[in-house]
Amino acid sequence: MPTYVMLFRWTQQGVEHVKDSPARVDKAKQLFQSMGGEVKTFYFLMGQYDAVLVGTAPDDETISRIALTAAQQGAVRTETMRAFGEDEYRQLVASLP
Repeated sequence: MPTYVMLFRWTQQGVEHVKDSPARVDKAKQLFQSMGGEVKTFYFLMGQYDAVLVGTAPDDETISRIALTAAQQGAVRTETMRAFGEDEYRQLVASLP
């Protein structure tokens, strides 16, 4: 199953309700599960982004639905990237002409 890295920035609403953020992490885990994915890791960050989540989803369309559903709640803005594991990376490089 593809792996994705999701970077989060809190909106003003997210910061105003920061005490609710642990419950939002729980909801994100449930959202991933309900769409056939899984949250592998979550970290609160210092710096440009407020949090990062690494998870799996069946395909790009599903992770897009997850990201849009999370953003609809109004507490975060997301940036999502497809991540290729080491084995996938080696296969990609080996397939180069």
